[in-house]
Amino acid sequence: LRIPTGGGKTLLGAHAIDCAARHYTGQERPVALWLVPTNTIRVQTAEALKNPAHPYRAALDDAFEGRVSVFDVSEIAQIRPQDLTDRVAVIVTTIQSLKTKDKEGRKAYAHSENFEPHFAHIPATTPGLDRDDDGKLKFSFVNLMAFHRPLVIVDEAHKAGTNLSFEMLAALRPSCIIEFTATPNTDPRNGSNVLFRASAAEVKAAEMIKLPIILTEHPDWRAA
Repeated sequence: LRIPTGGGKTLLGAHAIDCAARHYTGQERPVALWLVPTNTIRVQTAEALKNPAHPYRAALDDAFEGRVSVFDVSEIAQIRPQDLTDRVAVIVTTIQSLKTKDKEGRKAYAHSENFEPHFAHIPATTPGLDRDDDGKLKFSFVNLMAFHRPLVIVDEAHKAGTNLSFEMLAALRPSCIIEFTATPNTDPRNGSNVLFRASAAEVKAAEMIKLPIILTEHPDWRAA
């Protein structure tokens, strides 16, 4: 989805989880992995989604009857098995925390005993999951996501257009990927699939621009 800066991409992302789950993936209680480009945006997004009074959270609560749990990536050890099965779980993290050439250096790919309760119900023979050198299933965050086939929201998706990013997304085995960006890569060779575009004029007419846009002309380029 191509939406101009300030056009409410995060709000639309919250509504998109329900829309995709009902009309595309068929998941009654989806696991949503929300990927953002920076830690600052990660903290802001997680805080807003956790706030019952915020429109982002209200959109989710209305769609899923309040059965929603939101986790920042720093809180993944607190996720219970029932959060991923009986509730809609939204997990906010950065693209960088998952994108890596060396999986050994990232916690998301590492075996963790904290996830053992989750894997007690996951068959050891489940295909498509990462294993250690002995062939044993890793109790990792990425494996947990891959088992639950998350609905992935990608904010500022133009920053996740590398082969390494695609490999990371493939490892998650997503049921659906919804990308939000103001500047999509429209090169048809990379499989670009822009389903919807909103121009700045359309967004302004719909009164969705969050801040006034003020342009000032400076006589000197250094001052500009």
